[in-house]
Amino acid sequence: MAEHMEESPERLARPLVRLASMMGVATSYTGLSRDFHEISDETLIAILGALGIDATTPEAIEQTITAITREQNLRLVDPTVLHTVGKETHVTLRTGITEPAQITLILENGEPFEGELQLNPMPEAKVREIDGKFVAESDLVLPADLPVGYHTLHVESGDHTENATLISAPERIEMLDPMKDGSLWGWMAQLYSIRSADSWGVGDYSDLRTLLTDGKRYTDADFLLVNPLHAAEPVVPLTPSPYLPVSRRFVNFTYIRPEDIPEYNMLDGEAKAKIKAEHTSVEAFNADPQLIDRDAMWLEKKPALRTIFDAGLGQERQREFDEYKARCGEDLEAYATWCLCYELWGAPEDKPDNWIRTMTKESPEVIDLREKHADELEFYRWLEWTATQQLHLAQEAARTVGMKIGIMSDMAVGVHPLGSEVWWNPERFAKGATVGAPPDMFNQQGQNWSQPPLSPLALKNTGYLSYREMVRGMFDCAGAVRIDHILGLFRLWWIPEGHTAVDGTYVYYDHNVMLGILAIEASRVGGIVVGEDLGVVPDYVQKSLSDHGILGCAVEWFEQMDGVFTPPKHWRPYALASVNTHDLPPAAGYLEYEHVKIRERLGLLEEGSEAFEASARAEHNAMLQMLVDQGYLDASPLEDEAAHETEIIEALYRGLKGSPCKLLAASVVDAVGEKRAQNQPGTDNEYPNWRIPLADANGAAVMLEDLFQGDLLQRITKIMNS
Repeated sequence: MAEHMEESPERLARPLVRLASMMGVATSYTGLSRDFHEISDETLIAILGALGIDATTPEAIEQTITAITREQNLRLVDPTVLHTVGKETHVTLRTGITEPAQITLILENGEPFEGELQLNPMPEAKVREIDGKFVAESDLVLPADLPVGYHTLHVESGDHTENATLISAPERIEMLDPMKDGSLWGWMAQLYSIRSADSWGVGDYSDLRTLLTDGKRYTDADFLLVNPLHAAEPVVPLTPSPYLPVSRRFVNFTYIRPEDIPEYNMLDGEAKAKIKAEHTSVEAFNADPQLIDRDAMWLEKKPALRTIFDAGLGQERQREFDEYKARCGEDLEAYATWCLCYELWGAPEDKPDNWIRTMTKESPEVIDLREKHADELEFYRWLEWTATQQLHLAQEAARTVGMKIGIMSDMAVGVHPLGSEVWWNPERFAKGATVGAPPDMFNQQGQNWSQPPLSPLALKNTGYLSYREMVRGMFDCAGAVRIDHILGLFRLWWIPEGHTAVDGTYVYYDHNVMLGILAIEASRVGGIVVGEDLGVVPDYVQKSLSDHGILGCAVEWFEQMDGVFTPPKHWRPYALASVNTHDLPPAAGYLEYEHVKIRERLGLLEEGSEAFEASARAEHNAMLQMLVDQGYLDASPLEDEAAHETEIIEALYRGLKGSPCKLLAASVVDAVGEKRAQNQPGTDNEYPNWRIPLADANGAAVMLEDLFQGDLLQRITKIMNS
C-alpha cells in the first residue's frame, strides 16, 4: 500500500484520501530525487473513476466507503487466496455465528483434497451486525503440503456459497545449477532488425532459430533476450512498437517464415512459384540499411500464408491444430474474431461510430460475421498456431544445441487500447486512464505509454486468470521471461484521460499473488524470471523480487550514485547485467553522445541543451575514469577517444564481465558498431522507433550470415567467455 509518512493527519483523515487508500490509490509519492508530491483531488477522483468508483461528490464518497466496508464484511472468503507451498496459510472466513462454514478444496486436477483443513475461531473476533445478521470471522488453516497449482476453495454457510481461487505457489524460483556458483551469458537483440538472405525483409522465427543455434555454436552463449513477441494487427499498417501489442496472450504471426511450414513442401509448382514471387518482391530489403518496412513485408507474406493455409492439413496435423484450439479456448476466439473484424470492417479507431466502440463480442453483427466468414476466422486461428509452433521449434533448437536457457522473452507492460484483449474483455481493464511513468532525470516530462491498465479489482475477482494464461503462454516457448517494468506488478503510474504524465499517481497491485503465479509457471518448465527494476524502485520491491528468486537488472550506464560509477565488482549478484538498454543508443552511439543529439534535435530537454550536454560529458568522463581505475581500460586511449572507440567498448564489456551478476547480456548492436538507438522514450513519430535495421559503424546492413564473423563481436565473445 501507499506510504503516507509525510502527509498530515488532517489530509489523511479526509474521506477522499481515505477512499483512495482503501482502493490502493497512492495519495502521495516520493520521486527519484527524493522529492515529495501530494496527489491532487482532481487526479484522485479521476483515477477512482477509472476503477469504477464514483468519488465526484462528498455524498458519493461516503456511500462508497460504506458499501465497500459492507461488502468486505459479508464475503465468506476473499475471491483470490495465495498459499506458499511448505508453509501453513491462514485464511479469514466470515460467516453467520449460527451458520458454521462447510469447506471443500478441489485441486487443479479436479480431485478433492483429502488432507485436513482446520477451521478455528478467530481470537478475540469481533461480531458485526449486518442487515440483521450477526457475522464473525474464523481462521481456516491451509496445510503446508498443498500441491503447486490453481485450486478451488468452496465455502458454504447457511444458504450462502462462494468459491475462491487458491493459488498455491512455490516459495521461490530455483536458480539453474550453472548459476548457483557462477554465471551465464547471452546476447540481446531486436528480432525484426536482424535479417538473413531468406528473410522477407524483417527478421523472423527462422532467423531467431539461427540466432540461437549459431549463437551457441560460434560464441557459446546460453540465451538470447529478444524484444516482446506479442500479437500484432492482421492488416497494415502494423504498429512498429513491440511494446504496444494488441494481445499479450498470443504471439506475433507476422514473424512466421512461410517456407518452414510443413505444408509448404506439399504445394504444387504453381503455388510455390506464387510464393517465390511474393518473397522476391521484398527480399531486397534484407540488405537495406534504411528503415524496416513491416507493411511491405506483410502485404506479400500474408497472401503467401493464405496459399499454404488453403492447401489444407493432413490428418495428424489437423489433430494437432484441433488440440491447440481446444487448449486456447475463448482467448483464441477473441483474438481471431478481432482480427476478422479488423480485416472486414477496417482498423479500430477511437471514434464513437467505429465498430470497436459500437460492437461487442455478443453483438448480432459480430456473431453473424463469424458465421459468414468461418474460413477466414479459421485462417487467423491457423496463423496463431503456426506462429506458436515456429517459436516453440526455435526454443527446442536452442536447447538441442546445448543452450542452458534459450529464448528469454520480453513481456510488455500492457496492451493496445484498441486491441483484442480490451475489446473482448473490457471489464478486465480500467476505463479512463493509461499507464506511464512519472518525470525523472531521463524523461523530464514523464511518459505516457498509451496502454489501459489492468484493473486490480478485476484481477482479484477472477483469480488472476488472464495473467495466469498470459504467463503460461510465454513459458510455453521460452526458457526465461524478462518482465519490462516489473514495478508494474507492485504499482503502476496511472494517468487520467486527457491529462499529461505529470498529473498521474500510482495504483497498487497485489504483487505477492502475481509473483506467485510467475513462480508456478517458471517452476513448471524449469525457467527463470528477470524483472526490469530500473528507475524509481522502492527497496521493498527489490527485496520481494529477491525473496521470490526473481533477478533484477543492472545497466552499466545506470550503476552510479551522485555522478560516481559503482565498480562492477560491487553490483548486486542477483541480476541480469548489460552495458545498456534498448532505450539508449548502442555503446558506440552513447560514447559519441547520440543520446544528447537526439534530445536536442527533437526538443525534449526542459532544462536546456547546454546543461544536459554538460551533464552527459561529466557522466561520460566519470565512466571512462571508472574503467581506468578498475583496470578495464588503459589511460592512453583517452587522449584520442574517437580512434580508440572499439577499445573503450571492449573495456565496457570487461567491466560487465567483472561483475558478480548471475546473468550477463551482450548487445548485438554493440558488437557490430551500430550507433543508432532503437527507441527514444517520450516520442512517437518524431523518431523512427523500433524500425532501425542492424547496421555496422559505417551504416552498412549486417546480415545474419555474417553476424558472428565480425571482428568486434568475436572480441566481445572472447571477453564474455574469459
